[in-house]
Amino acid sequence: MRKVLSFSLFLMLGLVASQLLPGALGAAYPGFKATTDTLLYVCLGFIMINVGREFEIDKSRWRSYTADYFIAMATAALPWLLIALYYVFVLLPSDLWGSPEAWKENLLLSRFAAPTSAGILFTMLAALHLKKSWIYRKIQVLAIFDDLDTILLMIPLQILMIGLKWQMFAIVGVVTLLLAVGWRWQAKWDVRQDWKRILGLAVVVCALTQLLYLATAHWYGPENSIHIEVLLPAFVIGMLMKHRELDTPAERRASTGISFLFMLLVGMSMPLVTGTAASDAAAAAGSVTAAQPMMPWGILLLHVVAVSALSNLGKLVPVFFYRDRQLSERLALSVGMFTRGEVGAGVIFIALGYSLGGPALIISVLTLVLNLILTGGFVVWVKRLALRSAVPEE
Repeated sequence: MRKVLSFSLFLMLGLVASQLLPGALGAAYPGFKATTDTLLYVCLGFIMINVGREFEIDKSRWRSYTADYFIAMATAALPWLLIALYYVFVLLPSDLWGSPEAWKENLLLSRFAAPTSAGILFTMLAALHLKKSWIYRKIQVLAIFDDLDTILLMIPLQILMIGLKWQMFAIVGVVTLLLAVGWRWQAKWDVRQDWKRILGLAVVVCALTQLLYLATAHWYGPENSIHIEVLLPAFVIGMLMKHRELDTPAERRASTGISFLFMLLVGMSMPLVTGTAASDAAAAAGSVTAAQPMMPWGILLLHVVAVSALSNLGKLVPVFFYRDRQLSERLALSVGMFTRGEVGAGVIFIALGYSLGGPALIISVLTLVLNLILTGGFVVWVKRLALRSAVPEE
């Protein structure tokens, strides 16, 4: 529980730093921000490689996963669509409701609502000797597919932001190749998997994606460059690894430290919220969302509560399936999907790369913070529901 609350604390510390550092560093701030952004991508690559390492399915039984996959896809997509509708029809003036730019920006920005990080939930259920229970096995499959859907749904959103250009076909080709490689050689790469090796691989993945962007920007100009987000390549690298569990104090400290640093850097990447500089940035913004005037903090917090409620309501999709199981088991699955983690923060950072901002961005970040704080309560809720319907193994 302390780890999840620490995620929220480091994210909030980063948010405070993001408002103070531009004025404190002055002309040195752009160089500092470029360094922290690069470090943030490396941390995100490290996290996504570990998510890919957990992606273990029996390919000979792929048909049996079909229903689970579509349920996970709906669980990932419904909160996303509900938040997108809220951002467009509640946060934007009515004259922008039909704007294609407004829709595509808010579809990307609202994507933060779907990602889950159920690692703490698995740890809790295993400690209760429920590792062989239906709830544990099913929520593990749904959480993995939910993260995969989050990554895959970023691809069409990225294409929307680029437009109908030749880069779109290049990105689709690279994504198809990565997925084919990951599926064909899943868990075949027998390689050392301590935190140092995974961090080194994250550096390589980030360097290759950045090199592709710089090369195409040099040849065709920044507006015609190819930018492959680090999410999918890092995930596929993790898929290729023959999973080995290294549960040592040193590994746990390193992994936790990198996650904390990542949350801090995500907070530090946020734009200015108040002051003359924030007003000037909004006036000069090249996106619809960033150009919106900032709201009073009281109104922002009301929107945070509303967005959190919509997001978690959208996660109740599993309740309406698996009708052969008890309602408490299906509800436990759904509540288990309420949890938040680093993947959602990574999506927010990617949205910043497209100059998205304004009240919707701040609401997105604070919603992530609120749900991280509530994750402990979600886990306890799942624990009680699980113990009501599952029999612990000896």
